[in-house]
Amino acid sequence: MKEDRDMGTKSAFNWITLWASCLFVVILGFSRLSYGMFLPGIQRELGGSYGQLGVLGTVNFVGYLAGTLCLSPLLSRFPDRKYVINRITCLSLGLTLIGSAFSYHFIELGVWRFAIGWLSALATVLVLSIAMDAVRPAQRGVASGLIWLGGSAGILVTGLFAPFTIDPLHLQGWRYAWVIMGVFGLIAALGFEFVTRNRGAGKLPSQPEWKSGDKDSEKAYRLLLNPKRLLFLIASYFFFGAGYIIYFTYLIPYLVTKGIPSFNAGLIWSLIGFAGLFNGWIGGKAIDRWPSGYTLASGLMLGTIGVSGVVTNNLLFTVLGASIIGLVSFITPPLMTTALLRRHVPHQAYAACLSIATAFFAAGQIMGPVLGGMVVERYGLQFGVASSSIFMAIAAALAGLFGQQQRKTSNDAVLKAESLVE
Repeated sequence: MKEDRDMGTKSAFNWITLWASCLFVVILGFSRLSYGMFLPGIQRELGGSYGQLGVLGTVNFVGYLAGTLCLSPLLSRFPDRKYVINRITCLSLGLTLIGSAFSYHFIELGVWRFAIGWLSALATVLVLSIAMDAVRPAQRGVASGLIWLGGSAGILVTGLFAPFTIDPLHLQGWRYAWVIMGVFGLIAALGFEFVTRNRGAGKLPSQPEWKSGDKDSEKAYRLLLNPKRLLFLIASYFFFGAGYIIYFTYLIPYLVTKGIPSFNAGLIWSLIGFAGLFNGWIGGKAIDRWPSGYTLASGLMLGTIGVSGVVTNNLLFTVLGASIIGLVSFITPPLMTTALLRRHVPHQAYAACLSIATAFFAAGQIMGPVLGGMVVERYGLQFGVASSSIFMAIAAALAGLFGQQQRKTSNDAVLKAESLVE
């Protein structure tokens, strides 16, 4: 935890990234992906088809999209309150998780899921932005990996709840699990607040960064939607969002209908999270060493193969596929996308760009459960889960196109430099 006195920044391993990772346990593992694990238990108590319950997952990501869209105007309106907004958001996220445990109707649960999605979107961007500002530029890929692996840890822990959330003997187990997760969220929010308090008080965002919020947003849209700049990267993020959420929403229901014991289904879920713990480190190291769209495409392609294991109707291949997804295709795409954005956009526009990129990701997550639910209703859970491979393959192809574009831009720059020397 050595601090760089000249830059006022730290190495990737520091208390800020540690507590940020704890928050991502809640932001990603608990608040968003635990729903897929709890789906069988929720269905037994509240009723409804998997297609209808998938709609509640969509509601969560509608809230997520709304949160990403309102973040930039919110920060423009309160330019010196980034730390305060983050504090309120993270504490509220823990409280809404606790509140959702007391839902007894679809509409009631839908409202909570919307609020959780809205708050988790704000927290995703704010926690990453605050934590990355505290890390030396050369180590931000590793730091991002450490933070995102908190989501994997959240999945691992959620899987351990399986005997109490899936087993019919524990009808209300999912409620108790969400209360425990919410309490952990409050603790993580307080811990992150404690380690960033002095930094927040001493180094508020500079006025130029947020004063021209509209101009920054306009610049961000120009950067992200330009086919010659970042459009392929953002499009890849969109299709990844659609693909991975189908897999995580319907995998456990598929395993349950196959007659897999709840303990074993939980172990498979935890296996994804355990493999994802290495994913963050591997992905962070890889994107620091090879900051290219090709690196991102490789992980997404392996993920496509992993998802396809469900099609074999063989439990061993399904488990191997899940471990591949956890190892290279769950945490890797978000952390690599955020790291690549950090490299390719100006510092003052980064938060706006990250917010817009997250909105594209959220839009993909909204589309995913709807399309996946339609496939489930018509062809069954097996093909519903497998349909996520289509979106993952498209995401991999787009990431490859971004890598090709990077290489062309680099070659053009070299040729221009050589011509100037001559």
